[in-house]
Amino acid sequence: MKTKTVKGNWSFRTNKLTFPYVFLICIFFFLAGFFGSTLFSHSQDGDGYGLRPRPRSRLLESRKEGKYNLMTAGEFGDDSITSIPFQVLSWKPRALYFPNFATAEQCESIVSVAKAGLKPSSLALRKGETAENTKGIRTSSGVFISASEDNTGTLDVIEEKIARATMIPRSHGEAFNILRYDIGQRYNSHYDAFNPAEYGPQKSQRMASFLLYLTDVQEGGETMFPFENGLNMDGSYGYEDCIGLRVKPRQGDGLLFYSLLPNGTIDPTSLHGSCPVIKGQKWVATKWIRNEEQDD
Repeated sequence: MKTKTVKGNWSFRTNKLTFPYVFLICIFFFLAGFFGSTLFSHSQDGDGYGLRPRPRSRLLESRKEGKYNLMTAGEFGDDSITSIPFQVLSWKPRALYFPNFATAEQCESIVSVAKAGLKPSSLALRKGETAENTKGIRTSSGVFISASEDNTGTLDVIEEKIARATMIPRSHGEAFNILRYDIGQRYNSHYDAFNPAEYGPQKSQRMASFLLYLTDVQEGGETMFPFENGLNMDGSYGYEDCIGLRVKPRQGDGLLFYSLLPNGTIDPTSLHGSCPVIKGQKWVATKWIRNEEQDD
């Protein structure tokens, strides 16, 4: 009887002590599981290196594994999804960056086609300006080549892709201006759009520019926007300093910026230039896009 009494008392004490412990243990595992699943979810949404949030730009990309219920296309529409990744660099001016827009092979092909026709780059002159008094503003070499003149077909592919990225028909584009900048060469800040008060009446206006970088540049050669977001517009800027938003050339990458505001007037923040090349050589293909169709 004594043994049974002791055994019974031990059993009662164990039950009395076990319940709080079991309850706390359950809470512990519940919280551990909850936070563990949260950590796992964040790591999946990020880039695999921790608790980084999912970049907003990913939401704009089409994914191969996705299934789309496509609409019936119009006569000249597509029956498939086109994915062209981009990053908004600025809203003032409106500037977008397109990584890996062209392949290395395409870039090298364009450079090869352009080499034979290079000449010193010229300027569109304002009233009263001459080639003599504008020396040093633009020191690159260049050549104009239309897609139809490129027997390799590379410029035709690039031109079609630019039209899709901008949603502006190919018929609005000028011929490609292929430019080479050697060490020390630059292009002082300027506007691509032509102010009629300075250049006279215009049949059409350059509304946007697309730059395709054909080579890496080891140092210098950035495309700069000194008036980005309204900065440096107090009248003290000398059009030579490499300041403001700067985009480093990387082979195959593209840069799109708009020279006109949605109301059709010139965007004052679209002033831009090319910083001097310090090390290496810069090749770029520029496509100027007009607000009117161009004559063939």
